[in-house]
Amino acid sequence: MAVLKGGTSLERGVSLRSGARVEDALERLGHDVISIDVGAELITDIRDAGADVAFVVLHGRDGEDGTVQELLEILGVPYTGSGVLGCMRCADKVLTKQLLREAGLPTPDFFAFNETAFKQLGAAGALPAIEERLTFPIVVKPAGQGSALGISFAAAAGDVPAALMNAFSYDTRVLLERHVKGRELAVSILEGPGGPEVLPIVEAVPRESDFYDFEARYEIGRTKFECPAELGDEATELVGSTALAVYRLLGCYGFARVDIMLDEVSGEPLVLETNAIPGLTETSLLPQAGEAAGIAFDDLVGRVLELAFARAGASA
Repeated sequence: MAVLKGGTSLERGVSLRSGARVEDALERLGHDVISIDVGAELITDIRDAGADVAFVVLHGRDGEDGTVQELLEILGVPYTGSGVLGCMRCADKVLTKQLLREAGLPTPDFFAFNETAFKQLGAAGALPAIEERLTFPIVVKPAGQGSALGISFAAAAGDVPAALMNAFSYDTRVLLERHVKGRELAVSILEGPGGPEVLPIVEAVPRESDFYDFEARYEIGRTKFECPAELGDEATELVGSTALAVYRLLGCYGFARVDIMLDEVSGEPLVLETNAIPGLTETSLLPQAGEAAGIAFDDLVGRVLELAFARAGASA
């Protein structure tokens, strides 16, 4: 059993923490575990490991965007989680939102900029294009980063240049999105015998700011989590069905997490993004949802592993 963790993305630290928890769980389940810190020698490391399956616990670029998944398929090694296309769609926030819009699924208004266009237009040329398409306030985020890295809040047009520069320091393409005031919900989905199932919804309530940033996500005590979120039956059903539709649209498999903002005015669940490989740290939301559903962390890891074998036509 090879656990792929670490890597070179900006989310390396989170991946190492997730990976360590998964390794401990697999050992408690009786598996022989080979830990692989993903780097330049990944192909050699995988071949040397001779593992029956790869448990992928990578976050960010290369690990969560389909690159490693495609390599594993070429090598003939079964792996956990979504396939190449599912990972690619989830990792690219702009592509995700384009697919959502085409499918008629609710998502905040958005506009995308690449770095080359921004440099050619300059701030003076970019701002009118943004103001024509979006109303302030807006959120500016790198198209291919997770864990809230590089995200800025722009209350007015004057905040946009600095927000864009911050986002471009993480990626060459940036997503600008209408800010929605409401309740931030994480909808974890886990495949069951009858297909994908929605786990209890988690609501994230930051204690120190209005923004659920990187530190709020991973520093214990920075954010209050309510699981299950107190939404009422109708809203719970609507949010869950929306998340399932997104999961299927993007081609996810095994498990995933769909982040949704419940608009405080309209009550509409607006899809923000989808994580094909959700975090599995002590503060991560998928394990919290699993526990609320009566699924202990070890059992959660075991089920994800079984799904990888099922897709490969083997048995754990």
